[in-house]
Amino acid sequence: MEIALVLTLLAIAVVLFATEKLSIEIVTLIMLIILASARIITPEEAFAGLSSDFIIIIASIFILSAALQETGILDFAVVRLVRLAHKSTNLMLLIVMVVTGVVSAFMNNTTVTAMFVTPLVGMSRRINLSTSKLLMPLAFAAILGGTCTLIGTSTNVAVSGYIAKTGLPPIGLFEISGIGFAIFIVGMIYMMTIGQRMLPDRGDQELTEEYKLQKYLSEIVVLPDSPLVGQLVFASDLTSLNFRILNIIRGKDNFLPDFRTRIQESDILLVEGDLDNLIKVKETKGIKIMADVILAEDLQTEAIRLAELLVVRQSNLIGNTVKEVNFLQRYGLVVIAVSRHGETLRTKIGSIQLQLGDLLLVQGSSERLKQLRTSNNVALLGEFEAVLFRKRKGIIAISCFAVAILLGTLQILPLSIAFLLAAICSILFRCISTEKAYAAIDFRLLILIGGMTAFGTAMENSGAADFLAEGIVGLLGPLGKMAVLSGFVLLTVLLTQPMSNAAAALVVVPVALRAAVEMGADPRAFAIAIMLAASVSLVTPFEPACILVYSPGKYRFWDFIRIGSPLTLLLVVVILLLVPVFWPM
Repeated sequence: MEIALVLTLLAIAVVLFATEKLSIEIVTLIMLIILASARIITPEEAFAGLSSDFIIIIASIFILSAALQETGILDFAVVRLVRLAHKSTNLMLLIVMVVTGVVSAFMNNTTVTAMFVTPLVGMSRRINLSTSKLLMPLAFAAILGGTCTLIGTSTNVAVSGYIAKTGLPPIGLFEISGIGFAIFIVGMIYMMTIGQRMLPDRGDQELTEEYKLQKYLSEIVVLPDSPLVGQLVFASDLTSLNFRILNIIRGKDNFLPDFRTRIQESDILLVEGDLDNLIKVKETKGIKIMADVILAEDLQTEAIRLAELLVVRQSNLIGNTVKEVNFLQRYGLVVIAVSRHGETLRTKIGSIQLQLGDLLLVQGSSERLKQLRTSNNVALLGEFEAVLFRKRKGIIAISCFAVAILLGTLQILPLSIAFLLAAICSILFRCISTEKAYAAIDFRLLILIGGMTAFGTAMENSGAADFLAEGIVGLLGPLGKMAVLSGFVLLTVLLTQPMSNAAAALVVVPVALRAAVEMGADPRAFAIAIMLAASVSLVTPFEPACILVYSPGKYRFWDFIRIGSPLTLLLVVVILLLVPVFWPM
């Protein structure tokens, strides 16, 4: 009965993670409540993962990474690297991938990807190079670079913490560096050769063309007898009919309306909406539709511009609608359209729930757009202005990080204490404020990892791990240990499509450990193989780093399958060949 309940919860969780009907942390907490209520795990076991040392490591690394960004040292390095490489596409691609891989070996890969996206988009437009040739290699390099050290990805830290809980030695900081380096090199060579030839070449267009706005924009003149005269722009008859007034031309002035703006006689309104509906209400609304074609210039003046904003990780816009965050009041910008996974959303903009990786086409003043360059919620694409480089603070921040690595590697201090000390020092030396340090921590990820660790305990307590292990060993065992290991590795790759990497690894590891013990194999070898497999699944763009480059790179879903699938299979082979070499079974 307990086995059936645990496996049913697992199936439900996979579906909910894939559909995102509920946020991942809510799904995780509900699972813990059910498992504890059914007495499969104790309350202590349910929340043990949330108070473990590996949670402290992950949280500390988030703070240290944010401190490096806050001091401007990373922007300083990125600007110079991009300038160095812009003369040659191949050289640029090589340097970007190498530097991205090195940095992501010690920082969260999504953070690293977000850090590079803005300057690369700006540079590619400057040298007339398609962004689609650069951004997918960037995301892949960030993901694969995380396999080079224990702290390169939260999945590594979580798996290490789980196997330590079972009595096995935890994974050393650089224990996986040899095989991680091999994985990264193979991935880089693939993307520099086969992958580069397969990458699409989708050139940049005018924003009005790219978002196909011409079909939805119209200029109308407000006639003297129009009931629109005197109405507030955002409460007008046009607004009630789902038309959005973007610009008002009044005499020689072209300006963005605000909540106090009232429509006047002879105003020329630039509106967005269905032209057929506009024609139907023409007579009754006292308006005249102008026949001119709407061009990019109609939406932009010296003071007003169009721009694209990328919703980044840790953004408090995620999960909220444009209306809920009061986007216009908060940023002084009008959201005209949203690009998501290659699809452009133009209707009912206010009710669109924003997601990681969304591209927002906005219109606003140059000054307002300039203020967004230091925003933690969005990245302004096409332009890049480095954060002011605070040299002394930057050196302190990177020194704190380096000392933590040194103390942990030499085992002078436990890793959790070393990184916590470094994070606190970065705050004490004012490399980052306390408020920004808390904001940098991805608590949703911590809850997910802590909860899925408890779920692994539930699989052991209920006998579900034994049940699945016996089934897999019975099916593949006669073919040998490598066949069983291959089965677990491929299962992990498949599970990372609907689930996060960390969640998939923590689901498979308990079963794999039992199977390894049953066959007399090394459980750590199985755990490390599964951990690495969770980080090389590049088949679909569901990994957050890939989501961030999806829209800016103008990719399609098939692009990732076509390019990522062969690379994933190649890296799986590398793992299966090298894991027994580094950790004999």
